[in-house]
Amino acid sequence: MNTLRDLVSSGAGEDTAIAAPGRQPLTYQGLRAQLDYTISRLNELGVGRNDPVAIVLPNGPEMASAFICIGAAATTAPLNPAYRGEEFDFYLKDLQPKLLVVAEGTDSPAVASAAKLDINVVSLQVEDSDPAGKFALIGESITNSSLTPGPAQSSDIALVLHTSGTTSRPKLVPLSQQNVCASARNVATSLALTPADRCLNIMPLFHIHGLIAAVLGSLHAGASVSCTGGFNALKFFNWLEEVRPSWYTGVPTMHQAILSRAERNRDIIQSVRLRLLRSSSASLPPQVMQELETTFDAPVIEAYGMTEAAHQMACNPLPRGSQKPGAVGLAAGPKVSIMNAEGEHMASGDIGEVVIQGENVTSGYLNNDQANASAFTNGWFRTGDQGHIDSEGYLTLTGRLKEIINRGGEKISPREVDEILLDHESVAQVVTFAIPHQKLGEDVAAAVVLEEGAVLDANDLRDYAATRLADFKVPKKIVFLEEIPKGPTGKLQRIGLAEKLGLT
Repeated sequence: MNTLRDLVSSGAGEDTAIAAPGRQPLTYQGLRAQLDYTISRLNELGVGRNDPVAIVLPNGPEMASAFICIGAAATTAPLNPAYRGEEFDFYLKDLQPKLLVVAEGTDSPAVASAAKLDINVVSLQVEDSDPAGKFALIGESITNSSLTPGPAQSSDIALVLHTSGTTSRPKLVPLSQQNVCASARNVATSLALTPADRCLNIMPLFHIHGLIAAVLGSLHAGASVSCTGGFNALKFFNWLEEVRPSWYTGVPTMHQAILSRAERNRDIIQSVRLRLLRSSSASLPPQVMQELETTFDAPVIEAYGMTEAAHQMACNPLPRGSQKPGAVGLAAGPKVSIMNAEGEHMASGDIGEVVIQGENVTSGYLNNDQANASAFTNGWFRTGDQGHIDSEGYLTLTGRLKEIINRGGEKISPREVDEILLDHESVAQVVTFAIPHQKLGEDVAAAVVLEEGAVLDANDLRDYAATRLADFKVPKKIVFLEEIPKGPTGKLQRIGLAEKLGLT
């Protein structure tokens, strides 16, 4: 399967492909009909292969279906519907899409941004009687002299996403049909997905994790995915009871929020019996992994992904007991190696930069020769992550290279400090990060959320850390918060945290 159109052929016609809590599901036969309609309709609207189409839709089955069906004819560019006007101005100007697809009747500022940039806007219309994921595209056609009609081919670009741009201008990552289908296959293989599996998607669908792991991974296996309106810890267990999924995938902060409500929903957990839980997009603390496995009595599969790899690069294997807490698993699709700054591959156990190579990896950033020159070495893509591979092939990440704290020449992995502080019985969440220091350059700080009802002061927590960490690794500054700032996908963010907290 090298195209999204091929991938939709995976499931039996009457089996459920896309669903949503409280909605009639869309079968594989219905999804194939929706895909053929969308290809034809986009061509009528003046959009064809490799033409960018920006999509601004709320999470849910129509967003999943639009991504698949538009991606089978053109290049999808999903954008966060929570962006403000100035952000839409930037992203739409950078993407230069032929079309913007929005929900019918929306008041999104994306529409005004598109008008300023003379971008054609089409409404996605859903009838009350439609099954989840069925839609019509309502709008005026444009003239496109370079239109290439028909279904996309394997080398065509299926998806473009911006990098997070935390420390620099966001880069545009193009992913071909083959890239995304290969990654979907890798996810389905890693999790041993079958047509009997049912995924509960709580991830945002403007992000690579939800699009590939939850949606395309499921469809590659001929399985089904039930798409919620986005993560909500208060609704999660009701969805679990109604959908009765065999698995779900999320980021660590989502898993922690779910655990905080698990005890009062013990009966639902026992009734549903998940086959597995998956975690990706940020490091899962071993303490959280253990609590999840105990609570749900199911294996917790931590995986490692990034946009440039169309998501998955490594994954802890099945069956239960094969997972290594703290490790992101074995190479799961692309080749994975460790490289030093000189471009030499390193021996087992040596710490260096994680590099990857494979059919799911982007061929390079769009219109950014400088970024491509530094991102690729001898055909290997440099991830920007630091880690090591043990003698059994398990990859452990020690941090983002940009996040490593340099305290007067002493290099400190924030994740190591996180895991020590999390072992304190009063600590619920922690993010270790760098703060400026006049003489040392940087020093260590930590943002901490306490367990409900817990009382702890900074000196006591520092004393605890000092029993297990070298003195230079003990946080100089500890800030107690009700909630640690998160990114749009729920990830805790180290870079820029000192500035957000007024510690610069």
